[in-house]
Amino acid sequence: MSSQKLDLEKERERNVSVVRRLIEEGFSKGNLSVVDETISSDLEEHQRFDPPLPRGPAGTKALIMGLRSMFPDFTLTIEDTAVEGDIVWARSRARGTNSGSIMGKPPTGKKMEIDVIDVSKIKDGKIVEHWGVPDQLGMLEQLGIIQ
Repeated sequence: MSSQKLDLEKERERNVSVVRRLIEEGFSKGNLSVVDETISSDLEEHQRFDPPLPRGPAGTKALIMGLRSMFPDFTLTIEDTAVEGDIVWARSRARGTNSGSIMGKPPTGKKMEIDVIDVSKIKDGKIVEHWGVPDQLGMLEQLGIIQ
């Protein structure tokens, strides 16, 4: 294998490891320090949040804390990844028990399990752009918030 192909493969592995670390340590374990190591200070977030999240690591930390307040046992498990250059796709399963307020509603005590698709652009070892597609409708149906 040529040196150039080896370099490209190492870059792909590094890019996947950035996303994997954020998901496994940040989202699943609530380790907020990993956010500073994996998220760029000027992260461009394309996933819609109301109200919008702050830019950079502060927004990702707020998201993790918000999820963990609604679902203290929240986990996000990577099922598949794909990578092309500086873009990493991850298909994950989110699981948790609703023990905190969600959308102004009291906790339901119900469990949820949904699919999540994340697309992340990596530059210099950090996520600089993110697109997220969680199955929010499925979550709300499982929790009995909507029917």
